[in-house]
Amino acid sequence: MSISAKRRVDYSALVDYIQEENIRKTNHLLEEMIPKLVEYLQVTVAATEESAKECVQQAFLNVYERILGGKLNDPKSLLSYMMMTARNEYFNQYRKNGRLISDEFVTSSISEPAEQIDRLVEQERKELLFECIGELDDESQMFILYFINHPDCTTKEASDYFSLSEANVRTKKYRITHQLHSLFKMKEAVKDI
Repeated sequence: MSISAKRRVDYSALVDYIQEENIRKTNHLLEEMIPKLVEYLQVTVAATEESAKECVQQAFLNVYERILGGKLNDPKSLLSYMMMTARNEYFNQYRKNGRLISDEFVTSSISEPAEQIDRLVEQERKELLFECIGELDDESQMFILYFINHPDCTTKEASDYFSLSEANVRTKKYRITHQLHSLFKMKEAVKDI
């Protein structure tokens, strides 16, 4: 993967701009930060653009309240804090929506009980998979989520996308998949205890 050096933006100034009520400068930094956070959620947790935008907006509102209340301890780590808050918001929404779907499914479905159980088990397995993906390093998350988001992708296409040889793509995919499989089995065994 080719990595180019980009100018790092100091988002800690955003805390000052918000506290000073400098709307123009606040909006300028937010215009840079928000698309990065949306993309971060799309890559790390396979969020849709719409759900990523919703989660980032809610995360920013939460952080905004903390900034106004003087509760943000380290303005230098604002971007990391926003990333963590957006990610947590995504998982909260995912769990919340999953429960709503399951509750609605159980009360209104006319399908067989065995089908209901299969669907609930599938939902639990999907949540467990995303939990396991969340434990991978960022590069591995981005790599495996690319394949999840592009299931028909060929090795050649992935090779071009990640600027790796086809052999390296296959090897990396195998290693990450194996690591995910081990994590999944371990978590599944712990859950069953």
